[in-house]
Amino acid sequence: MKLAHVSTLEDFGTRSLVVHGIMVLAFVNAILAGLLLESQLGLVSFVALLNFTAGLWVAHSIHSLGNASGDYDGVVNELFSSDADAADTDGLDTGRLGRLLALIAAVTAVALLTSASVLSGVLLSTAVVAVGAIALVTAIVGFLIALGGAYDEAERQRLGETAGWSEDGDGVGLE
Repeated sequence: MKLAHVSTLEDFGTRSLVVHGIMVLAFVNAILAGLLLESQLGLVSFVALLNFTAGLWVAHSIHSLGNASGDYDGVVNELFSSDADAADTDGLDTGRLGRLLALIAAVTAVALLTSASVLSGVLLSTAVVAVGAIALVTAIVGFLIALGGAYDEAERQRLGETAGWSEDGDGVGLE
């Protein structure tokens, strides 16, 4: 039995937007709980929501490895796509990798600053190591995604040249 609302999640881009939305909600609520709630409830909520966000981030990054060669070019391009963004790029997609690294840096900075104001002692040290590890793993996976996309594009071009195919204005056709 196919359900219409579930079948819309078959597209990786749609799933990615949903996961990114959940990550944003969890991260914003973690920051708000850490900064606005003074009791143990604030501390526990901050740590739990930050851990939930980190888990989603790593899991989605790894899930993205298998979709680097598809028509999905990242959440920013998925939200604000235009025909100008659809131009083919040769080599490593440095724009997408740069946006990912900037996002990692911003989220890491906010998480560390909030952790410094909420946590202390051993908990702060643990949070710094954990947030740094998540940032590093995500950056590595992001680089692998960009590298895999570049490799897949090079293979498509190589196979197209050896098979006698060339690109014309309307798409791919025989020479």
